Amino acid sequence: MTIRAVVKGVGHYLPERVVPNSEFEATLETSDEWIRSRSGIERRHFAAEGQTTSDLAARAARAALADAGMAAADLDAIIVATSTADFTFPSAATMVQDALGMTTGFAFDVQAVCAGFVYGLANANALIVSGQARRVMVIGAETFSRIMDWTDRATCVLFGDGAGALILEAAEGTGTAADRGILATDLHSDGRYRDILYVDGGVSTQTTGHLRMHGKEVFRHAVDKLAETAHASLAKAGLTGADVDWIVPHQANLRIIKATAHKMGVDMDRVVVTVQDHGNTSAASIPLALSVGKARGQIKPGDLVVTEAIGGGLAWGSVVLRW
Repeated sequence: MTIRAVVKGVGHYLPERVVPNSEFEATLETSDEWIRSRSGIERRHFAAEGQTTSDLAARAARAALADAGMAAADLDAIIVATSTADFTFPSAATMVQDALGMTTGFAFDVQAVCAGFVYGLANANALIVSGQARRVMVIGAETFSRIMDWTDRATCVLFGDGAGALILEAAEGTGTAADRGILATDLHSDGRYRDILYVDGGVSTQTTGHLRMHGKEVFRHAVDKLAETAHASLAKAGLTGADVDWIVPHQANLRIIKATAHKMGVDMDRVVVTVQDHGNTSAASIPLALSVGKARGQIKPGDLVVTEAIGGGLAWGSVVLRW
């Protein structure tokens, strides 16, 4: 008998405030056309004053529970992937746990920036396969608008806020690639490249800091590493790009998404794309796209889905799952 971590529900939440590209024209030397041509982004959502990452995460969590037909008490664990938690501690996950009224089980955060949700899925899968948990909710939630340098047109126009959640449950499988659930994971990091994408502040320096990025370097690493990790996780599952129904990539930049799909030999009509509406929501982007993809009727039961992401660290990885 093989235990698989099977998707039981998804949900997402986006703040009410929608910020079109044109809004930046009043304060920056930029334009809607400039932003679209370089990123594919048309608009993004920003959290309201006083609205925190755990607030967004809790709303997405409730949507995922409703989609799964579950209550918070049915969960054994909550993992929140975020780089913008409300506090240094406690974790955003424990705050979501409290917001849901969940008084049993355990909760913790994962910090791998834009790759955080992939890391969270891998951790949840390990908990389920090892028998330490039966049902795990994985949430990606961010308020990146709080760490933007609003004078830097190369970065501040790219990011948005939001949250997405996914519930995994243990189920028996056959041990083959025909099983539903997570079939393979592949994780990597390399701290030598930390200076090309980072925030120039933190607790031990007693500063908040702003996001800094060397875009050309990030692009170069992203395309190669994302395609490589996707192929690696597919190979672990005994599959190839030809078997893939949907790629659900980290929604950072449309040019990166297209170049990675091309390198994998997958047509763009098999890629879920939401970057135009959400911008880069870091760890929230994949679960947001999964939830939107299901709502659109794109992702259906039995579909083979590949998720892949890269973020500061550098940290990157992929997950292959059958919906």
